[in-house]
Amino acid sequence: MSKLTIWTYDWVPEGPRGFVRDLRLRWACEEAGLSYTVQTIPFDDRETNHLARQPFGQVPFLSDGDLEIFESGAGLLHLARKSDELMPRDPAGEAETLQWTIAALNSIEMVTVPWWFLRISGDKNNKLTGWMGKRLDQLEEILSEREWLAADRFTVADLLMADVLRVGEVRSFGDRPATEAYVTRVTARPSFKKAQADQIALFEAADEKRTGRGSG
Repeated sequence: MSKLTIWTYDWVPEGPRGFVRDLRLRWACEEAGLSYTVQTIPFDDRETNHLARQPFGQVPFLSDGDLEIFESGAGLLHLARKSDELMPRDPAGEAETLQWTIAALNSIEMVTVPWWFLRISGDKNNKLTGWMGKRLDQLEEILSEREWLAADRFTVADLLMADVLRVGEVRSFGDRPATEAYVTRVTARPSFKKAQADQIALFEAADEKRTGRGSG
């Protein structure tokens, strides 16, 4: 089996720790029992220092032997093909998992991320609020009727959807008990807790190095 390497920043400020999207790939590997290593690129000059591997200057990207894959969604689907812990192998289960994985990116995250950016920028007339509320209400209806999004069990679709929904500002938006129970259930999984703790530990370990570098 080829070697999996997840690439992320060597450091980030405290705010995004636990939310940088390499966590999605770490979590998937932990769920699937896939061996992986983590390598870093400098946070400084991050918009230009790795364009050959990630044309938008972002993280994460994934190396699998000679393959290199950018975008967390693409990386998740690549990992899901390696393990039926993440995606069923029967055609119906696979199709359902794929559609909900894409829905997490295209129907939910597509509105939650720009809504969040407008909110933290102080926009008091956030015109995306109505749109996001409608999408989350629709999802609440779905989650009130099922425990998992696809195949009657945890899949990569749940991993991604829960990661989108657990952002604090999004999670606290409105009263959606089924969605809150879903996020709580999915993020209680040991694989999520390990992936999140490992990511935070990486960035915390880098604090001392940066402090020492700046005090010379």
